[in-house]
Amino acid sequence: MHSRSKIFIIISAYIAAFFTVLSIALRIPSYTTVIMISFAAVAAISAVILISVLLNYKREKVIRDRENISKIMHNINAMAILWDADFKYIEVNSELTKTIGYTSEDLYNMRNLEKVLPPDAFAPSLQAIVNNRDEEFNVTAKGGAKVCTVWNTSIISVNTFKKHKSYLMLSIGHDLSETVKMKEDLIQYSKNLAESEKRYMFSMELSEIGLLLKESGASNYHISEQLQKMLGINSEMVSPGVFRARFHPEDVMIYDALEGTMTNTRSGDHTIHSTEFRMLAADNTYHWYQFRYKVNPGKNRVIADIGGAVLDITKDKEKDILIEKMAYIDDVTQIYNRNKFMQIGQETFECYQEANQTYWVIVLDIDNFHIINDTCGYLNGNKLLNEFGKIIKDLLSGGGFGARIGGDNFAILVHDNGDESLPVTLIKKIQNKLQTVSNEFLMNQSVTCSAGYCKMSDGGDNFAAILDHAEFSLSMSDGTKGDIIRFDNKVHEKILAGNALESELAHALENGELVLYYQPKINLTDGTLIGMEALIRWIKPNGTIIPPNQFIPVAENSLLITDISKFVLHEACRQNKKWQDMGFPPITVSINLTAVDFYQTDVKEVIQGALAETGLDPQWLDVELTESLALKDIDHAVQQMKEIKELGVKLSMDDFGTGYSSLSYIQVLPITLLKLDRSFIMYLEEDEISREIVSAVIRIAKSKKIETIAEGIETVGQAEILKESGCDHAQGYFFGRPMPADKFEEFMAMKCGMNVNA
Repeated sequence: MHSRSKIFIIISAYIAAFFTVLSIALRIPSYTTVIMISFAAVAAISAVILISVLLNYKREKVIRDRENISKIMHNINAMAILWDADFKYIEVNSELTKTIGYTSEDLYNMRNLEKVLPPDAFAPSLQAIVNNRDEEFNVTAKGGAKVCTVWNTSIISVNTFKKHKSYLMLSIGHDLSETVKMKEDLIQYSKNLAESEKRYMFSMELSEIGLLLKESGASNYHISEQLQKMLGINSEMVSPGVFRARFHPEDVMIYDALEGTMTNTRSGDHTIHSTEFRMLAADNTYHWYQFRYKVNPGKNRVIADIGGAVLDITKDKEKDILIEKMAYIDDVTQIYNRNKFMQIGQETFECYQEANQTYWVIVLDIDNFHIINDTCGYLNGNKLLNEFGKIIKDLLSGGGFGARIGGDNFAILVHDNGDESLPVTLIKKIQNKLQTVSNEFLMNQSVTCSAGYCKMSDGGDNFAAILDHAEFSLSMSDGTKGDIIRFDNKVHEKILAGNALESELAHALENGELVLYYQPKINLTDGTLIGMEALIRWIKPNGTIIPPNQFIPVAENSLLITDISKFVLHEACRQNKKWQDMGFPPITVSINLTAVDFYQTDVKEVIQGALAETGLDPQWLDVELTESLALKDIDHAVQQMKEIKELGVKLSMDDFGTGYSSLSYIQVLPITLLKLDRSFIMYLEEDEISREIVSAVIRIAKSKKIETIAEGIETVGQAEILKESGCDHAQGYFFGRPMPADKFEEFMAMKCGMNVNA
């Protein structure tokens, strides 16, 4: 309730009381004087008490106001002073003492307070203080430092004591030191920038450096004024089509790669990239330019801004022409050589990785070029190479890169336009052009070329690997003239796997991972052990067993098969001699020879050396040859077999019946044992024709004094039929599986001295 309202109510109460007492006194005339004097005394005393209470209430209210404002003041993040206009009461918060270094006790000193509050705080007009808002004022800190501040002062409350008004003031100040410094720095930076831009533009003109920028999401290029002068372009915004048209035809592919990078690159790695190209200049001639650019992430961090400096390097390039010709130009064809092709290819590969724009790589080979050289002479051969280079150069005038990469091999790098038939179309154009080459110097010989090609996205860690893929495709040709073969990743991986297996196999041979297993051979008449076949196994350190059908073909395609065969021969002879020395009855050990061993090495000397080193008597070694191997070159085979037999070694024909199956060869080949293939044995029990064939072969062999052995016997029925047919020996799972040396030794111990039917 307002104070005036309270006073009105109190006065009204006193007046009402006065009239009430007066009416009572008039009714009692004899006591009128006493009653009125008593009322006056009570009214005076109560008035004194009431005034005292009201004054005390005012004082308490002032204190409560100060306490409430004080709590707020100490919790705001700004300098604050709570004071009265007479400066009899002063309170400051911690933000102020922290900023200026004075304590709250220091500020009771008027001199210190004058350093903190604005000058007009001490003016006689409080309204002027309140009206002067956002006033900037340098506060002098305790150490003498100037702190720029801005102040606002408000009247919080007004209290009147004995006709004297007391004003409670709250001043709030903010430290502007950092803001002022930033403002000063910004002004100085603007001045420096203006001077820097003048120097920059002047230096750009003197150094003839242009600027090219492609902003994220933009379709056109922004070029600087200097670059406009250099290229003779009158606009700062240039479309990609206009830019591409000014490139030299042989460098259009460089532009395509660059445009792909500038369109699709999504992030920057802060690397400075550089590329060189020829472009139509303001003087209407082609100049060499170097573009040094950098990729910066765009505003949305998805598409990048790309820009850099364009320098005219024509003069320097002219000096380098002779050096480049020596390093990168092929002498015969005058087109680029392999070195340049690899350089351009790697740069393109890097662009492909950044911009995801792919390319085709094509490798071409002139069919039977060596014959052209031999029949027409090297001079005419070089003419043909030169013509081939011209054909490639003409076809790539619209974009692409071609080179002679060695001998009669040429390579092409061309941008993928989305048409999967592009490489084949291009190759056929080259083939057709090649057919029109003048026959004047080729003696009417037909000239063709074959090609292998691949896409850059088919895989590869660098451009060299991509080129290898294309060359690999060319090597897959079966010799047909004009062959066109695309890279097949599955075939490539299969061959790589074979190469890896070959490397592992060589390692296995060195580390003793190859071991021999032995499968028993049994006499069908009395069940005795008469021999064993040595079978190679590859056991990896982890225990994995690799069967021969997986690694022997790989070995046969390399030089490893010779080393493996020597190992088998030597180990089989050594182990057999060891068992004989241990007291086991002597038996024959059989080994298999491959075509490589039989036709490309001196078999007799190798066998003779192994027997001499191990001490095994020749009669206990049996060499098995396949029918197809023996009949590959019958005359050579017979001569080799006779020389082996002269050593005293036995000779067997393995897998008889799977090759030519001509019984007449039995009379020619000097064999001592005929091995019937398991394909005849497996159907003996249910197929009458199989039984007749086996019986006929056994009879013919016996007439020639050749022993017979059947392999692949798995049942007692098969064994009985063969025994009845007169077959001498047997081999198969029914009698024993292939076993490692220690297991076979146990098997021999069990069989030794036994005389039972199988």
